[in-house]
Amino acid sequence: MIPEELRYTAEHEWVEQRDGNVLRIGITEFAQNALGDVVYVQLPEAGAEVRAGDVVGEVESTKSVSDVYAPLTGKILACNDELSESPELVNSDPYAAGWMFDIEVEDAGSLSALLDAGAYAKLTE
Repeated sequence: MIPEELRYTAEHEWVEQRDGNVLRIGITEFAQNALGDVVYVQLPEAGAEVRAGDVVGEVESTKSVSDVYAPLTGKILACNDELSESPELVNSDPYAAGWMFDIEVEDAGSLSALLDAGAYAKLTE
């Protein structure tokens, strides 16, 4: 399942435009399937300034540990605190309840540099 309305990174994060320059970030269904059962999620701190490509968190599963990257440059506005108590939400609902953080970017137009659903589907074939 690759939602058409989202944008994607080659590192398997999804990006949803929320309100103006506010974007919501999580990892894709493909990524959570590859990881297996998620047991711990480390998220960035609200207020942190991040640059595109920075490692901002980590997802630990029964199989491995994977970094989470900032898809665009901006400021972390909020994190999904539910994941500290229920990291399995990343597996059960990666595109909704399993979201990771919200980021405010200077230019939401920079979303166009990310992959659309079709390009992401080709990447994961």
